[in-house]
Amino acid sequence: MNDRATAHREELLAVFDREMRERARPDGPGVRVERAGDVVRQVGTGHDWNGVVWSSPDLDSVRADAAIAAQVAHCTGLGYGEFEWKLYEHDRPADLGARLLAAGFVPEAPETLLVAPVAEQPLTVRLPEGVHLRTVRDEADVELMARAHEQAFGSDGSRLRHQVLARLKEDPEHFVGVLAMAGDEPVSSARMELYPGTGFAGLWGGGTVEAWRGRGVYRALIAHRAGIAAERGYRYLQVDATEDSRPILQRLGFTALGTTTPYVYRPAS
Repeated sequence: MNDRATAHREELLAVFDREMRERARPDGPGVRVERAGDVVRQVGTGHDWNGVVWSSPDLDSVRADAAIAAQVAHCTGLGYGEFEWKLYEHDRPADLGARLLAAGFVPEAPETLLVAPVAEQPLTVRLPEGVHLRTVRDEADVELMARAHEQAFGSDGSRLRHQVLARLKEDPEHFVGVLAMAGDEPVSSARMELYPGTGFAGLWGGGTVEAWRGRGVYRALIAHRAGIAAERGYRYLQVDATEDSRPILQRLGFTALGTTTPYVYRPAS
């Protein structure tokens, strides 16, 4: 990576850390963001995403262990089924992941944090023949989204149903849900979270059922959401990408800023 590319990456990472982590906003209705000592966390009900989004770059080993213990106590006290510490590879101290592991957190598969300026994204939507896009507007659409999600990722869509229904009911202005439909059958679904005051729009989902992969559906959903972000004045797109989607996004001009790993704490029942 040359000096210019390195400087660009460091600038993007600094903006992301400041706007999306240290100054995080709630990602949906009914949740709140709290500064608790050396961390920023989001808390809500058991159906919401609850976890640490930022930790101080000044954490040393003693302060890190104290912060971890405090979050475990917080999670246990509220009776959460699980609580996540979202660790980024540049977080400090360098052995923070090992300290989380020792405290009972379990790491899940790492993802790559990617960011791209909206102005540099292609906005032309090209879909394979027989596929059209459908905006998620009501409960029936949410069921289709959950079905596509479950088929694409092989995971339960209950939390997704809850979160999307809540967004459509209480905060539709800052949420975009879209389906790729082959006739009446959903073959892919995707979401976009618009974070007012940050300049960032987060791209989530984008899972395509196996029979439709490799035909440009994922790229079309990126272009569709990028167009909406541009219309609404957002500057950056952000994705936590799996290894399946990372190469596609990098070909589209997204910059990899490092990896992020969910460390999940599940209290003993």
